Amino acid sequence: MAFGGLFSTDIAIDLGTANTLIYVKGKGIILNEPSVVAYHVKDGKRQVLAVGEDAKLMLGRTPGSIEAIRPMREGVIADFDSAEQMIKHFIKKVFKRTTFSKPKIIVCVPHGATPVEKRAIRQSVLSAGARKAGLIAEPIAAAIGAGMPITEPTGSMVVDIGGGTTEVAVLSLGDVVYARSVRIGGDRMDEAIINYLRRNQNMLIGDSTAERIKTSIGTARMPDDGRGATLMVRGRDLLNGIPKEIEISQAMVAEALAEPVQAICEAVMVALEATPPDLAADIVDRGVMLTGGGAMLGELDLALREQTGLSISLADQPMSCVALGTGKALEFEKQLRHVIDYDS
Repeated sequence: MAFGGLFSTDIAIDLGTANTLIYVKGKGIILNEPSVVAYHVKDGKRQVLAVGEDAKLMLGRTPGSIEAIRPMREGVIADFDSAEQMIKHFIKKVFKRTTFSKPKIIVCVPHGATPVEKRAIRQSVLSAGARKAGLIAEPIAAAIGAGMPITEPTGSMVVDIGGGTTEVAVLSLGDVVYARSVRIGGDRMDEAIINYLRRNQNMLIGDSTAERIKTSIGTARMPDDGRGATLMVRGRDLLNGIPKEIEISQAMVAEALAEPVQAICEAVMVALEATPPDLAADIVDRGVMLTGGGAMLGELDLALREQTGLSISLADQPMSCVALGTGKALEFEKQLRHVIDYDS
């Protein structure tokens, strides 16, 4: 038995809207790829062409015979078959040899996921070859991954901003005291940039360009000089249909992102109002931890600090916090058994 445990292939998956990360027990995170599947379509039949990084390059650039799909929307499965194919592909990539037994898999799910959505995720993981599938709430995984002392009888607040959802949670004694999931994240920020340029510059850009703008000069606050850094962006002129290039500034991006940033700030304020007074006092002492890829938006911590008056800190590895936390739940399963759901 001990020998079998030595070759245990249990894994934890952060099945994100934008990226999927896989943590292998005893090894750490060994896969981080975009959650995208590309198909070749012929006579109505779909054949998997590429998954992950290779498929993402095809988004927005495919001919009629190829379609690139993002199976996850707002943290939950939107396309069941594609999600299953994607999980299968990633598991195969992690275990290049086929001699391993079926792994036990723990997956994180948004706190606001419905029983139907949870069942869809569990079913996809089992169909992809898991021997047993456990679910863990995303805010708990994020807090564990960020190194917060969630098992102590004190209040900790975590704000996990992913691609599809923002999860705001207050945790104490290893469980969620209050949590709120708003369906706003990195994708909504990209959309806001696309809509802003369409409205104000009569220019249409694609999702990947919007993402590049967000990651290179994105900011949650208006720059002090009223303009900030600039970036040259190419897109299509909506007035005459030809490609054009314009310079956009950080001030324009801050204006474009004002609405999603405000929605995140409001979710934090609502959570603080709903927190029991003793735990609220702990949060004033300890501050709030930001995790998730969306938390890397420039000056988001400052924008939140101005709104809430609390000290806001960014986790060391915001992108991988949830995967690390899900992995730790796998490593210390006995101690964290109560936060893993094997049977809903």
